[in-house]
Amino acid sequence: MPSKAKHTQRIFLVVVDQSPEMKVALRFACNRAKATNGRVAMLYVTEPADSEWAAVGELMREERRQEAEARLQELAAQAQALSGMMPMLYVREGEAPAELLKLIDEEPSISVLVLAADVGPKGPGPLVASLAGKSVGQLHVPLTIVPGSLTEDEIDAIT
Repeated sequence: MPSKAKHTQRIFLVVVDQSPEMKVALRFACNRAKATNGRVAMLYVTEPADSEWAAVGELMREERRQEAEARLQELAAQAQALSGMMPMLYVREGEAPAELLKLIDEEPSISVLVLAADVGPKGPGPLVASLAGKSVGQLHVPLTIVPGSLTEDEIDAIT
């Protein structure tokens, strides 16, 4: 397990997806980063390309990566405006929980994982359920779960 004690700047990691609650996690992380002279990092995990044809699979992989990079750039501008610093950006291919755990293990600068829970009837969302459940023991950083129903004013008031 990498040591986190050597790093003085807190890095708040947010997993980027298309869910509405992700923006709640991002705002919370940006506000915490600004308040603690920290920085935000964003991870976007693309699905693996599954095609029997190598060229088609490579094309699918490249299109997904371009979509991920475009989404991250859009959110990076918002994160910079909120936190005052350009965020660190990561794109990985695979299953989100596994890639997230790998990134945290590989990047000792990451200090806190920030996720927002879906408040719908289906539960908190698959990533939150996985990480707060069976995978929680594999995390080497604190996990902050923010209610996805918080408004911008409510987030600002608690951060």
